[in-house]
Amino acid sequence: MPDLSISPEKVCFIIVKVRQFDAKDAITEPDPGSNASDDGMVEVLEDHPDDPVRVELTSVIWGLNEDEQIDLVALAWLGRGDGDLSNWDELRAEAARAHNDRTAAYLLGMPLLSDYLEEGLSQFGESCAGYDSGLL
Repeated sequence: MPDLSISPEKVCFIIVKVRQFDAKDAITEPDPGSNASDDGMVEVLEDHPDDPVRVELTSVIWGLNEDEQIDLVALAWLGRGDGDLSNWDELRAEAARAHNDRTAAYLLGMPLLSDYLEEGLSQFGESCAGYDSGLL
C-alpha cells in the first residue's frame, strides 16, 4: 500500500467543505439591496465570488504543503478512474509535474470532486464515515 502525504482527516475535511460548496446555486439576485432576513437568506445558498466556503476551501488547500497538494490532486484522479493503486506512483508523478500555484482553482473547478476524493481515499482503505468536521 503506498503512503499518502496528506492525512485522511484533512481529505475528509476538504470533502465536507467541497460538498458545502457544491450545494451553492447560481446567483439570482446579484444586488438585492435589502435586508437578508427579509429575503429568506437566499444569498447564503448562492455562489458568490466572495463565498466564505470557497474562501475557506481555497485557504485550506493553499495551506497544504506541496506534497499534500500533489497527493490531493492524485487522489482526485484516482477516484475519477484515471488509474488504480497499482499505478499510484505514476499518477502522483504526473500530479507533481502538473503542480503549480493554481491547485485550489483546478480542484474547485472539478465536477464531482468530493465523490472523487472519497473514492480515492477508499482505495487506500480509508473512509470519512464518522468523521468529525471540527477536527481541523
